Amino acid sequence: MNGCGDEVAAPAGPPQPLEWKFSQVFGERTAGEEVQEVDIISAVEFDKTGDHLATGDRGGRVVLFERTDRRDHGGHRRDLEGMDCSSSWHPEFRYKTEFQSHEPEFDYLKSLEIEEKINKIRWCQTANSALFLLSTNDKTIKFWKVQEKKVKKVCDMNVDPSKSMVNGTVACSSMSTSSKPYITNGGCIDKPFSYLSSDFSFPPGGISSLHLPMVVTCHETSLVARCRRIYAHAHDYHINSISNNSDGATFISADDLRINLWNLEISTQSFNILDLKPANMEDLTEVITSAEFHPSHCNTLAYSSSKGSVRLIDLRQSALCDTHSKLFEEQEASGSRSFFTEIIASISDIKFAKDGRHMLSRDYMTLKLWDINMDSGPVATFQVHEYLRPKLCDLYENDSIFDKFECCLSGDGLRMATGSYSNLFRVFGSSEGNTEATTLEATKNPMRRQVQTPSRPSRSLETLPRLVRQGMCFLFNHHYYTDPCSMPLKFDMDVGCWLIRVISITWLNPKQLNLVHSDSVIFLHLKNKLFQFQFIFSRFISAD
Repeated sequence: MNGCGDEVAAPAGPPQPLEWKFSQVFGERTAGEEVQEVDIISAVEFDKTGDHLATGDRGGRVVLFERTDRRDHGGHRRDLEGMDCSSSWHPEFRYKTEFQSHEPEFDYLKSLEIEEKINKIRWCQTANSALFLLSTNDKTIKFWKVQEKKVKKVCDMNVDPSKSMVNGTVACSSMSTSSKPYITNGGCIDKPFSYLSSDFSFPPGGISSLHLPMVVTCHETSLVARCRRIYAHAHDYHINSISNNSDGATFISADDLRINLWNLEISTQSFNILDLKPANMEDLTEVITSAEFHPSHCNTLAYSSSKGSVRLIDLRQSALCDTHSKLFEEQEASGSRSFFTEIIASISDIKFAKDGRHMLSRDYMTLKLWDINMDSGPVATFQVHEYLRPKLCDLYENDSIFDKFECCLSGDGLRMATGSYSNLFRVFGSSEGNTEATTLEATKNPMRRQVQTPSRPSRSLETLPRLVRQGMCFLFNHHYYTDPCSMPLKFDMDVGCWLIRVISITWLNPKQLNLVHSDSVIFLHLKNKLFQFQFIFSRFISAD
């Protein structure tokens, strides 16, 4: 469409490649500033509208951001996206609130220390302008409600408020934000009761009459986060996935051997719908690596395993889903098996497309697109970092071969993305005939070229330093790129930068919203095509 509202036929063929530009950054640190372990980001997630973003860190905190640009331009985002004229403004996010979700715990029965790190965050359906989300560490899932509440103040005191404040009593102060404990007569517990007698004086003739102070509601509001439910003691192993059901009432949680089904309103019990634990642990051959509900069918979910397969199960078949309805795996080519075959075949993440027809899986080396109606093999396979295959021995020796990468699909299903090493993430075209394979660097200049630096000596993988990136958040704006041939980037494998990796990536869309996240850096990217927006957040973690 053009600015006058006339319709223009959509161009034939696959969509063009995109050019990415830096737009916004959050949490950037000064040079030399030390990064605290608790500040490293471990999870990030958009809500379905794209108006709110939640991040979790290793310190057990959840930080919320809100989108502000639609209020500046007026109207709802859906109305703005429906406009048939282009715009130069881009989505902007700002800090909203934060709260402590998890605390470090200790399991005395198993002598196990449970760290507070947030593993996953999932948004739930909103109600009455309140935000709801699930957050989990290794063992415990919590259901949070974040809502704006009006501040209440105590007024109409019997004494002069200015004098009472000087003498330490409470007058016209916020009840919801006060951190000190107060007794019923307005005094403060952390001060002796005798302190009033030293400088407090009654008016001449005394107080003629006493009246009760009044609690009034002010126009001011404050955000309050309250834990509604705690879902605990249901997993013997570390939780690796949580996923909301499309019915809005249930969700699943998965660890290495079990998948449990929960009702959001019931925290005292869960239903074990899958159990892979054998009678003898020596007979264990595979573990669950990821689990995801179907976006529209509340009875269908998929889970991936360490053997490189994805299984689709139907909750209507039986209460305990020991058998699967469909199995998705790629047949191994004859003569190609090696010591590393099973290790790199382990699937680290699966995602359903918005249409529910396709599914994306990520193993160590490849990204595979599946059609759930065709279990004979993947529709397409994309090589993420094939240049690392000759170095699998070195990757195994320093445990990098066990790194887990996430993947995502755009809302329109035309593109998919996943992380790699060297601060890079890959974006592939998924539509038929689309050969787009873009490599982006998660920095302020995502399209910059990586040139070889022969002045630096080559080093083995064992001697490379353990690198930790600072926690920051970037916003990028990307447009269509006109010269696809000039886009590929060169990789520098000898300078040690590859140890910093983009692990986690999510692409969430009301129209076309996508998100990529990693452990210490968060990037936000924007795509502008007929007013459809696309976000990407990225997080980086060290090789530890």
